Amino acid sequence: MHDIKRYLVPVSLEEAVRAAAEGDATLLAGGTDLMPQTRTGARSFSPTLINLKRVPGLRGVSRENGNIRLGALTTVTDVLNDVLLREAAPVLPETADHFASDQVRNSATIGGNICNASPAGDMIIPLLLLDAVVELASWNGEAVETRSMPLEEFFVGPGRTKRQPGEILTAVRFPVPGEGFIARFVKFGTRPALDISVVSIGVAGVKENGTLRRVRMAFGAVAPVPVRGRTTEAAVEGRPLTAETIRQASEATQEDISPISDVRASAWYRRELVRTLTTRILNDVSTS
Repeated sequence: MHDIKRYLVPVSLEEAVRAAAEGDATLLAGGTDLMPQTRTGARSFSPTLINLKRVPGLRGVSRENGNIRLGALTTVTDVLNDVLLREAAPVLPETADHFASDQVRNSATIGGNICNASPAGDMIIPLLLLDAVVELASWNGEAVETRSMPLEEFFVGPGRTKRQPGEILTAVRFPVPGEGFIARFVKFGTRPALDISVVSIGVAGVKENGTLRRVRMAFGAVAPVPVRGRTTEAAVEGRPLTAETIRQASEATQEDISPISDVRASAWYRRELVRTLTTRILNDVSTS
């Protein structure tokens, strides 16, 4: 904390992006990743700390022009309890229910989980299934400037994103899922919710007559960034969800992942988990 020379609490988005544009700054949302990382020395505070909590419009869930928009400061608890999400995209509340503890959920934000860019970021997986797009704001010298980017393209590596210096992630949005849309999320950890995922998997698509179309598969904690499983998607797309299709899909996952060995699991174990969990999650979809 002794590295901080200036502490700012902007009360508008313009004020926030102008402050961020002035130089190297640390952005504070929920702090559930930032604070432990600075305590362990994994990262350090910049001279300017900008607390985003009082910027209006950065928190909440809304439906706009066929899209659902989650403000960056929307907490995991907000997601868990939101009526709109439970009706339109229940995979998000279901994932939130497996996220850390109640205390952490109350502070952890969607924007923070995305910008932390952990390969094991739980909330990222269902957002990839939903074809989410991130919104970024910056100051161009005269006004607030915004740009959008598919979430899938946002991640560069562990802890690294395409967010530019001076930019603030303001929201994430995705199209309202249509009729027949089905999505599932599963994670494996030492404990059901309190632990970081050893492996996480999501599947989504439109189920028609026993087949899955517009298939989306996503994997966490098995590559440098959360990834879409394109090869696995192709193995399932438009095919009856038979035991043979599911077997082929579980094998196809191995082309989509590149796990490492670390203190939580070996690369071999992660590969086996992905096979097993993919079989389990697709069997669940086939019987739904």
